[in-house]
Formats: sequence, structure tokens, C-alpha cells
Amino acid sequence: MKKLSGGMIALIFIVVAALLLGVWAVSSYNGLVGLREEVSGQSANIETQLQRRADLIPNLVSTVKGYAAHETEIMTELAEARSALVGAGNLAEKAEADAALSGALSRLLMVVENYPDLKADAQFTALMDELSGTENRIAVARKDYNDAAKTYNKKIKTFPSVIFANMFGFEGVEYFEAAAGSEAPPAVSFD
Repeated sequence: MKKLSGGMIALIFIVVAALLLGVWAVSSYNGLVGLREEVSGQSANIETQLQRRADLIPNLVSTVKGYAAHETEIMTELAEARSALVGAGNLAEKAEADAALSGALSRLLMVVENYPDLKADAQFTALMDELSGTENRIAVARKDYNDAAKTYNKKIKTFPSVIFANMFGFEGVEYFEAAAGSEAPPAVSFD
């Protein structure tokens, strides 16, 4: 049996090390791509649920209009908030428009309290059930997005992934946060 020379052993070691490094690099890159796609998918889920809510608003407004014809201010506010949400371009604009729409919906529900016949209307009740389910879906979609964003942001900032993140242009993503002032209840006036 022929003995391997020191140079041959060193060459084999270098080739094996290069192969392992290459496999690790490809795996790290693919992992970052997968996490970025997870964030994109979760963002799309938020958009889908926000669109679902925006699509429910016209039906809700038309149902309420029949009972509360003189409540035009809240109807206008709802229409403007819905338009802002549908036209929002980035995550921050969507969060701000979402907060405005949530506030307008809250004020509408306060107005509805003045119309007991409306609360008993089957169509209104069905729409409110749909809206309630959609609000829950939005909350879950936001949480899922923020969880995916946290995982992705953490991965691109920790060693050794930060090397590939910087090398290949992976950038951090924003969290979906409530707009400033949305923690306060909406002001409702029955003038």
C-alpha cells in the first residue's frame, strides 16, 4: 500500500474544506432567501385580509345608510379611510391607513348603537360577523408577519449570516406597527 505524501494530504484537506465551505455558503444563502420569501408571503397575507375588510366596507355602509341617512360624516370618513387603505403603497402607509379605517369603523359602530332596528337586521348582523372574522384574521396575519420579520431580521444581523446578508444585499424589513395614536379610543360625538 502506497503512503500519501504530506502535500497530497494537505491538498485533500483543502479540497474537503473548500467543499464544506461551499455547501455551507449555499445553505446559508438559500436560508436567507427562504426567510425573505416567508416575510413577503406574510406581508401578502396582511394585504389580502386588509383588502377583504376594504371590500366589506361598502356593503356595511350601504346597509347602515338605509337606517342612518343623516350620519353622512361617518360614511364619508369611512369611504376616505377605505380609499387610503386601498391606495397605500408601503407597509407604513398601510399601517396608517389601517388605523384610520379601524377608527372610522369604531365610530360607525358607536353610531349603530342609536339604531336598534339596524342591530337586529339580518344583513347587518351577517356583515358584522364577517367583519369581526376579518379583524381576527388581520390580527393573526400581523402577528405572523412580525414573527417572520423578527426571524429574518435576526438572521441577517447575526454572525455568520451577516456576511452573506451584506454580500448579497439582504436588508432588514419593517415590522407592522400600529400608527401613532391608535392606542387611544376614537372620539365619538353625537351632536
